[in-house]
This record gives sequence, structure tokens and C-alpha cells, in this order.
Amino acid sequence: MNTSPTDSNTQVYIRPAVLEDAPGIAALLAALGYPCTPDEAALRLVNLREEPEQQLWIAQEHGEVIAMIAIDIRYYLPLGARTCRITALVVLDEFHGKGIGRRLLREAELKARQAGATRVELTTALHREQAHRFYRACGYENASLRFVKRLGDA
Repeated sequence: MNTSPTDSNTQVYIRPAVLEDAPGIAALLAALGYPCTPDEAALRLVNLREEPEQQLWIAQEHGEVIAMIAIDIRYYLPLGARTCRITALVVLDEFHGKGIGRRLLREAELKARQAGATRVELTTALHREQAHRFYRACGYENASLRFVKRLGDA
């Protein structure tokens, strides 16, 4: 677990999410466009605990949850290898540009390597051009086109 500060000027810590983080996670999910209540976020955290291949890491400053990254590491049939999928990455707007997103990506990449994954992949909405620039600057490239068919309300 990486709990050291991001740099000497700030006290940002990266750690696994715990149930008490639910209100902060609810705020982050809302910022990402997936609003939920703190109770709903707590239920999602409980459900994540039942999925051994999934991890949720948060960035915290002065006790406040300010960013998170969720990863899912699974065997991927087409590659014949394990792969890591980032299912959520969000940093509160007021903390953009401070290296927190990059640090969360590095944490995910480290966890992926430790689990034997051969690559990290993610998707992002087409309208999130700032996120696209960020991911490209971090060494990620466009590799596929994703299609979605909704089967319910989610």
C-alpha cells in the first residue's frame, strides 16, 4: 500500500477504500456523472468486497476523499493473459493538475503488474476531451471503439 504523500507541499495519501469513505465516493461518482447517495456508495463498496479481482483506491487529503480509481483484473480470452481494466478514475476539479490522477494511474499499473496483467485498459466518454488529453499524456493510446447496449436503468 502506498501511503506516502504525493510531494513535499501536500499531504495526499493513496490507500484502499473503506466503508467510511462512502460519502466521499458518492461525491466522486456524482462528479463522474454517476450520482448516488452515500448509502448507495456504501452498498457498492460492500459489493466490491465480494469481487476479489476488483480494487478501489482513494486519494485523501486532510481526511477528505478527493480522488479514486477502481480496477478490475481478469483473465482475458483474446489475449490469453490477465488484463487490468480501469472502471473509474476521477479527481475532484479543484485538485486537477496536482499529479493525483497520474499517481492513481501508477498505483493501478503497479497492482496490475503484481497480479500478472499484461496491459491496462480503460474507456472514457467521447465528450471528455480533457480526460482524453490526460490519458494520452500518461502513455495511453486509442486502441478500440466501444459499443454499448443498455439492458436496464444502469
